[in-house]
Amino acid sequence: MSVCHWVGVTCGSLHKRVKSLNLADMALNDRIPPDFGNLTFLVSVNLGSNSFRGNLPQEMAHLRRLKFLDLSFNSFRGDVPSWFGFLHELQFLHLRNNSFTGSLPSSFSNITNLEIVLKLRGNKLKGSIPLSLSNASRLETLDLSYNSLRGNIPEGITNLHNMNSLVIQFNQLMGSIPSTIFNISRIEFIAFTGNSLSGSLPNGLCNGLPILKGLYVSYNKLYRHMPTSLSNCSQLQILSLSENEFDGPIQREIGRLSNLQILELGANHFTGNLTTSLSTFLAISCKIQGRIPVEIGNLSSLLDLDLSGNNLAGSIPTSIGNLRNLQGLFLSSNKLTGSIVDNICKLQCLDVINLTQNQLSGSHPNCLGKVTSLREIHLGSYKLSSNIPPRLGNLHDLVVLDLSSNNMVGSLPREIGNLQAAKLIDLSMNQFSNGIPREIGGLQNLAHLSLRHNKLQGSIPESMSNMVGLEFLDLSYNNISGTIPKSLEKLQNLKYFNVSVYKLYGEIPSGGPFKNLTSHFFIHNEALCGSSRFSVPPCPTSSKHRSNRKKLVVLSLLLAIAVVFFPMTFVLLWIRYRRGKSAPQQALSLSTVARERISRNELLQATDAFSESNLIGSGSFGSVYKSVLRSVTVIAVKVFNLQLDMAFKSFDMECEILHSLRHRNLVKVITSCSNLDFKALVLKYMPNGSLDKYLYSHNYFLDIRQRLSIILDVACALEYLHHGCTSPVIYCDLKLSNVLLDEDMVAHLSDFGISKLLGEDESDLYTKTLETFGYIVPEYGLDGLVSTKCDVYSYGIMLLETFTRRKSNEFEGNLSLKQWVSYSLPDAVMEVVDANLVTPMGNHLQKELDVVASIMKLALDCCSESPARRTNMKDVVGMLQKIKIQILAL
Repeated sequence: MSVCHWVGVTCGSLHKRVKSLNLADMALNDRIPPDFGNLTFLVSVNLGSNSFRGNLPQEMAHLRRLKFLDLSFNSFRGDVPSWFGFLHELQFLHLRNNSFTGSLPSSFSNITNLEIVLKLRGNKLKGSIPLSLSNASRLETLDLSYNSLRGNIPEGITNLHNMNSLVIQFNQLMGSIPSTIFNISRIEFIAFTGNSLSGSLPNGLCNGLPILKGLYVSYNKLYRHMPTSLSNCSQLQILSLSENEFDGPIQREIGRLSNLQILELGANHFTGNLTTSLSTFLAISCKIQGRIPVEIGNLSSLLDLDLSGNNLAGSIPTSIGNLRNLQGLFLSSNKLTGSIVDNICKLQCLDVINLTQNQLSGSHPNCLGKVTSLREIHLGSYKLSSNIPPRLGNLHDLVVLDLSSNNMVGSLPREIGNLQAAKLIDLSMNQFSNGIPREIGGLQNLAHLSLRHNKLQGSIPESMSNMVGLEFLDLSYNNISGTIPKSLEKLQNLKYFNVSVYKLYGEIPSGGPFKNLTSHFFIHNEALCGSSRFSVPPCPTSSKHRSNRKKLVVLSLLLAIAVVFFPMTFVLLWIRYRRGKSAPQQALSLSTVARERISRNELLQATDAFSESNLIGSGSFGSVYKSVLRSVTVIAVKVFNLQLDMAFKSFDMECEILHSLRHRNLVKVITSCSNLDFKALVLKYMPNGSLDKYLYSHNYFLDIRQRLSIILDVACALEYLHHGCTSPVIYCDLKLSNVLLDEDMVAHLSDFGISKLLGEDESDLYTKTLETFGYIVPEYGLDGLVSTKCDVYSYGIMLLETFTRRKSNEFEGNLSLKQWVSYSLPDAVMEVVDANLVTPMGNHLQKELDVVASIMKLALDCCSESPARRTNMKDVVGMLQKIKIQILAL
């Protein structure tokens, strides 16, 4: 077959020479060979979204006919080649999201035909923007974002008279913005977000920009007043000025911008009252004072109104009921007073209402149950004093209900059981009384339920055992009495259960989720009993008043069992003795679980003599094999390489640690086999392999919910190791390949060979055992100091890897994965998140990005340079549980 018929190849009609290559997104890898330069008739090359690596070959300079070149989203390295200057016909050059280093070559000035686009965002470029770039006078789009460029924006850039998009976000540029940039009349988008630019915006900013649609200058050091000429930017759709040092009043001219959709003014020093005539208003955490104007009701096309975190006072205007298209109303953290106006119930498109942390009072609007579009209600932290209207049960799509920290009274309505879509219900810190309605047990999707600090009475309903999605349940500080239903052991997802300060009695269940709970969840009750780990007395095992008849029945039964059991035991012991003589291996089982003794011969047979075909993984001190034991049970066998000095210590450490650990997110050890020349652990088999495989193999995919669930499992395991054991355990080697997935995609930590046990009075210790490159903490240094905070650091790196799908060890020089992500928060999450996790044109894009931003921020907190500032794993678990609820609500 002729090469001209290959997929992605186009040849010229006359000479049949290769004219175009379109091999984008085909999972190709390796390097571009030098022979590529022989395709001298090439006009268009698109190799984007593959896994090509290495330097670009010098021979590509021979492609003198090339007009279109897209190498974006690969792993090319090295300096941006100066030979690009030889490609005089080049019109489109896209090198985004690679690992190019060095400075921009001055030879770009030779590409005089470069007119459509020059994109170098998301690389590792340094130095300054070359003045010679201004010679590319035909250039329409210039994007140099997400690099490490320094210095000033060159004045000569204003020679690019055809420019319609100038994007140099998230670099390290300084100085003022050249005022002549605002004279490029064709420009539509200017984006300088995330630099260290200073100075002011010129008052005449919009006089020379008649078609400007987007101005992004957030996260700089700009100051003085908002430009007075803004009304001249009649096409302006997005104005982002947040996180600067602007002051003075918000210009009333903004009200004339009829096309304005997004206005971001947060974290400045603006003063004055609000203006009107916006379609979308986002002014979070400014210092806006005064009342919400009545005229806001005239914004009939308004979709989202977010004025959270200001100093707004007075009541909510009744005219807000005129915003019939409004989907999001966010007025939290202000000083609003009065009651919640019934006119809000006219907003039949309302999706989210958040009025928390104000000084509102009065009753909960009865009519809110008519707004059936509602998915989230946040009315916490003020002075509501009514009961919950039963009509609220009509909101069948409601996902979040937060009425916490009010003065609400009365009974919980039975209609609460109709909220079948609910993921979070928080009614804590109120005055609710009477019992918990049994109808609440029908909320099988509910993940978070808090009823703490109320006056609830009665018992815990048995029906709550049907709430199979429940992960967080807080019933503390009430007047509930009775026993804890044993049926709650069925709630396998439950991770937090608090019934402290109650009148409970009887046995604390010990199965299911109760295996991982600790004593402080049950304190200050009347007469609870159970396991000693709950710090309660043991439950009585027998009655002192049994009748003689019952004693006789029991004694007779025991005698009958003995008659049958002892002969059988003798036979089994004789068989075991005979078998032991033919296979004299010493099999030592771990004492924490009743396990069968397995000999070396049995392991040899089960693994086909540890054949290569059964090998499923290799580690620092041994190899892991898949095997079928006695043709029934699939197991994993970890065989230690005793030729290595550390192998003996690694085996002993795993045995010592796993001897006393039990947690659903740790790989279960079935038994061990040990003698002088052979040591192995028999483990539960994990059929879905490692998290590393699922993230970086092209034929596997994890969506955002799966990734969060897995990473939460890992956090729970670390929380247990750090805070749930008698002696804290430092895992020491947290990485994606040590996170294994079972048949239900539940994550389990494996490989404790270099873990460390802390003594009773120790908070850290020294070790010579290195963690994996990319996860090593800054304080490890030369002394090898480790603590539980080292695991927290590695966990933060793992979080970043999981949601960016970038490996920590692929970054070089001064730029690390952590720095790359930190430069992009909070405005440019889209640039770092795994593109497969969000839907660019989806209805919930912003909510998805907000969730990812929360995850990234948590990750950066975990891998703080200072160990003292790192979040502990208890808090990490709590934060991730809240984030999971947000994801479930999407």
